[in-house]
Amino acid sequence: MSNYSSQLRDEQQTVDRVYGRLDEMRKQTKDSLDKVRATGAHGSPTQRAERDSFATMYENRLTQLRAVEDRLVFGRLDEEGGVQHYIGRLGLSDADYNPILIDWRAEAARPFYEATPAHRGNIVMRRHITLRFREVVGIEDEVLDVHSEQVSEASSAGTLTGEGALLASLSSRRTGKMTDIVATIQAEQDRIIRGPLNRAVVVQGGPGTGKTAVALHRAAYLLYTHRDKLQRSGVLVVGPSPSFLHYIDQVLPSLGETGVVSRTIANLIPGVQATGSESPRAAALKGDRRMATVIANAVAARVRVPENLPTIRVNGIKVPMRAEDIIAAQNDAKRTRQPHNKARETFVESMLRSMVTRYAELLDYDPDRSELSTAHSMLRMDDQVRRTLNLAWLPMTAQWMLDDMWAKPNKLRRYAPWLREDDLKELYRPKGSPLTPSDIPLLDEALELLGEDPREYDARARKNAQRLQDEQFAKDTLAQAGIGSGIVTSDMLLDQINGLDDSTAAQKAAGQREWTYGHVVVDEAQELTPMDWRMLMRRCPSRSFTIVGDVAQTSALAGSRSWKRTLDKLFGEDGWDLNELTIDYRNPQEVSDLASRFAEQEGLYISTVKAVRKIPDSVERVVVQRDDEMLDTAADYAADLATRFVSEDGTGRVAVIADPEIIDAVGERVWKSVAQRLGEARATSLREQKVWDSQVSLCTPQDVKGLEFDAVVVVQPGLIEDNAPARQVAASDLYVAMTRPTQKLVIVRTKDDADHLPM
Repeated sequence: MSNYSSQLRDEQQTVDRVYGRLDEMRKQTKDSLDKVRATGAHGSPTQRAERDSFATMYENRLTQLRAVEDRLVFGRLDEEGGVQHYIGRLGLSDADYNPILIDWRAEAARPFYEATPAHRGNIVMRRHITLRFREVVGIEDEVLDVHSEQVSEASSAGTLTGEGALLASLSSRRTGKMTDIVATIQAEQDRIIRGPLNRAVVVQGGPGTGKTAVALHRAAYLLYTHRDKLQRSGVLVVGPSPSFLHYIDQVLPSLGETGVVSRTIANLIPGVQATGSESPRAAALKGDRRMATVIANAVAARVRVPENLPTIRVNGIKVPMRAEDIIAAQNDAKRTRQPHNKARETFVESMLRSMVTRYAELLDYDPDRSELSTAHSMLRMDDQVRRTLNLAWLPMTAQWMLDDMWAKPNKLRRYAPWLREDDLKELYRPKGSPLTPSDIPLLDEALELLGEDPREYDARARKNAQRLQDEQFAKDTLAQAGIGSGIVTSDMLLDQINGLDDSTAAQKAAGQREWTYGHVVVDEAQELTPMDWRMLMRRCPSRSFTIVGDVAQTSALAGSRSWKRTLDKLFGEDGWDLNELTIDYRNPQEVSDLASRFAEQEGLYISTVKAVRKIPDSVERVVVQRDDEMLDTAADYAADLATRFVSEDGTGRVAVIADPEIIDAVGERVWKSVAQRLGEARATSLREQKVWDSQVSLCTPQDVKGLEFDAVVVVQPGLIEDNAPARQVAASDLYVAMTRPTQKLVIVRTKDDADHLPM
């Protein structure tokens, strides 16, 4: 090593070589794809399937190679003896298959994240390489062997440092998109990322500890390490809101992984949208685990013996419908253990057979098969029979059943005797009201018990029967071609004929409620109710979960305040591992200390121990006398922060957080003040940005879960507490609000508000 500039030049040569190889591989893959496409659509089904399989493979590979352009190389490991290994977003080898870049998820890259001077193995130095596009702009070395010659060499070259790469990433302006942390993963995070697949891994951590980033990098690691197992079953990521999912949607593609399904609880059932709203109390009641029994009772109530049973004329013979026949037919149906709507087919057929038997018994001769078949058809088409059979075993959809239950408190009281009168009033809503997010797990429960709508079931049965015929054709085709055990399987051939392939596994999963995933990532998991958990557990029978959250941030009344109380019931005492992240990488220490003191005073469990940065004047508390003065002051601060942090290149994020009662009034003042500072045209442009990409956001505490901003203005915190459904929920909401900024926190309130709630 000579000096810093020469070190940059040396590393630039290596980086050029790696990017050159990436360009070569992109061109080779693109040429191969063009060649396959150029063959056209002619040939046998086998030839078309084989061609399309190769095309899909090349398309997926090309997508992966294009996604890793940014910061392709970010690290180097130096071993004893002078051997060097470069670490990057994916593994690359030269034309002779010699490795030139190690995938960050490979075991060989683990020391880059976990090696310490006390436990370094044969690693003597770790180098962080900073790129701007394809240019090397920074180098930082951590010497792990203090006796090695690298200590003095790194010192003289000016590359010896500690956490510069991490701190630089923390100080950069927010963009509305979470970026990966692949170059700055810390040892405590890496150990969680590389945890086993076959267990539930819980990541508890305060705001800014990197929980979400760890969970997403763990998903990428599991897809890399267990690709054969997860490729077909897929990975589901569950987040708290559409804005949050939009915020994180570039992380996995940037790590070379696509095809993960991202959903909220509200849109987890395909084709169902929850657009309604309700009180926190109603949501908590619906989230109670006893609601599973309520749904079962509601289904069971539709199987009964009607009071007035008709007598049906068949060919002049009076055939009675008898209660004992109905009960026997119902028992026949229940023994099938099929969902309600499917089991009803058995009930109907059993009941019709009983009536045909009674018809035959009333005759003074032995009827032939044709007459009995005619009697059977007459009974099936008789309006009284159909009406009575429906009353005895009602066919229904899950959505209709829920709608009927909420609209009829007397029925709900029978299904849920534990509900009080005020609970019934809270849950009541008129028939035809839109679904709410807390309805979705109950709808899922009902779908499990009811099964599909009979019309949908018949359509699917026909489709499955056709699939079996087509699959046999595919097997016969492959056998005739003599390639049944080669690159193309019968399933692959059939999928290609039907326009499906592995690359659309995520689309298949997203479109099927019954799909079971190989792994599920749950973020903000502390907000999930027992019914939410039942819904998710159905989707991952292997119990392979990454569960991310902070019990101090729980705002749902039926959410988790203790991981043990929640998860022991789901996974067993020995079925899950708790990992706690203790370092706040987001907030300045001044912000972290203020928020932590407040949370502790309110009785919340705080796991964050230390913030890594100090920023002078990063907290500002402003107290005014009157409400109108408070609104104007909050707006002025928001405009000042927008001027300071928000850029026309799309970077910079400012949030104003207030209670729903005053959010509109605050918003009017904010936009007026922004227009005065930045001009009408710029203010209009900012105001018209999409919600998930807003550089100036007006939010409630619930809106900002999992998000971060350069600067935050919290308005009238005492009002947030007053309007919360419980004091502990209020404390969690305010803790969330105060811990969103990476640079600056301003609290604006009136004197009465400050006296009411000291902070």
